[in-house]
Amino acid sequence: MGAVTPPTDRTPEQDRTPKQDRTPKQDRSRATRRRLLEAAVACLAEHGWAGSTVSVVAERAGVSRGAAQHHFPTREDLFTAAVEYVAEERSAALRALPVQGRTAVVAALVDLYTGPLFRAALQLWAAASNEEQLRPRVTELEARVGRETHRIAVELLAADETRPGVRETVQGLLDMARGLGLANVLTDDTARRRKVVAQWAVLLDEALG
Repeated sequence: MGAVTPPTDRTPEQDRTPKQDRTPKQDRSRATRRRLLEAAVACLAEHGWAGSTVSVVAERAGVSRGAAQHHFPTREDLFTAAVEYVAEERSAALRALPVQGRTAVVAALVDLYTGPLFRAALQLWAAASNEEQLRPRVTELEARVGRETHRIAVELLAADETRPGVRETVQGLLDMARGLGLANVLTDDTARRRKVVAQWAVLLDEALG
């Protein structure tokens, strides 16, 4: 006689549950990391560097401090990664923009410097000016983000940088956008910003052809 299968408390439905229905540990880890990064950016923008501790970020993200330190061993690791994460998200959104008029392109570029990312970046810059351990990380990050933003701007504006002065014109646009972002930190500068964006689009049409 064949062996008798011992009874089990599991139902047929449980026995048929495929393994892929269970959330993989790696997916949970990625989700936790994403929540921490988003919480860190929000905390920097709202509370500044001094008020944005790992514990505060972990609580906002709904995870333990230990889980936060598992993903980011130091505070500097957490916040530089957070700003880089959102910068990459915004760059991806820019790259996805359809070909359109220069006014819309200028407005989209200016938007990079008027949202939570820019506020968070400002806090990080201020902290880096006094934190020796943080400064080289932020300097390298900003240089990389700046190069990527410039490259995307050139593509969206269909700018020919082989022509004299075009590269400086595009860089001037980004510098102007950063200035508008600074003006928007303390007060809502939407109305004035809209007029400046429209005028810059006219100037770019003349300069870029």
